[in-house]
Amino acid sequence: MRSEKESEPRVVHAEFYAGSVTAKQLPPPVMAEFAFAGRSNVGKSSLLNALTQRNGLVRTSRTPGCTRQINVFIARLTDGFEAHLVDLPGYGFAARSKAEKGEWGPMIEGYLGTRITLRALCILIDVRRGPEKEELQLIEFMRARVVQSPKPVELLLVATKIDKIPANERKPALAKLKQKSELPVIGFSGETGEGRKVLWDRLRGAAL
Repeated sequence: MRSEKESEPRVVHAEFYAGSVTAKQLPPPVMAEFAFAGRSNVGKSSLLNALTQRNGLVRTSRTPGCTRQINVFIARLTDGFEAHLVDLPGYGFAARSKAEKGEWGPMIEGYLGTRITLRALCILIDVRRGPEKEELQLIEFMRARVVQSPKPVELLLVATKIDKIPANERKPALAKLKQKSELPVIGFSGETGEGRKVLWDRLRGAAL
């Protein structure tokens, strides 16, 4: 029997594809897209690097809120499966100006509300904090989303930094998050890669 590590999808190609401050300026939607949203400093860049198995694909920073546009990356797996991974700007960082915060809401909602090839939205939360007002509002926004697309967008809650809590506390923590959000929850570590196979499996399933 193959181990989980041996059966894990392997990314053979990954690169930056496009970036824009509005959804309208992005290239035409031509393939399945998986978007990643979360508050600043939640570990979004680390997750995308771990997911694509590339250390420097997405620039990480110790300064929260560095992503100020919609960034699209393309990834291809060993079996030829291709998809766009969409890094949405972080939110909830108090040091940003009101003008910047006012731009980010429409930027994120503009993409999520209009992109017809969007197949899954991963809402990232720190497993130690749980979903807050912004995450719950984003979930409600997506549930009310009306777009002419072949299938509904799958919503996933990804609990980042799962390695920061003891192993015996992880399952109860994820169960609590699932109960509060009413969404499927995946524990993920950008440091160890824990949860990578599970997340890829869910994303690929959403694209079918």
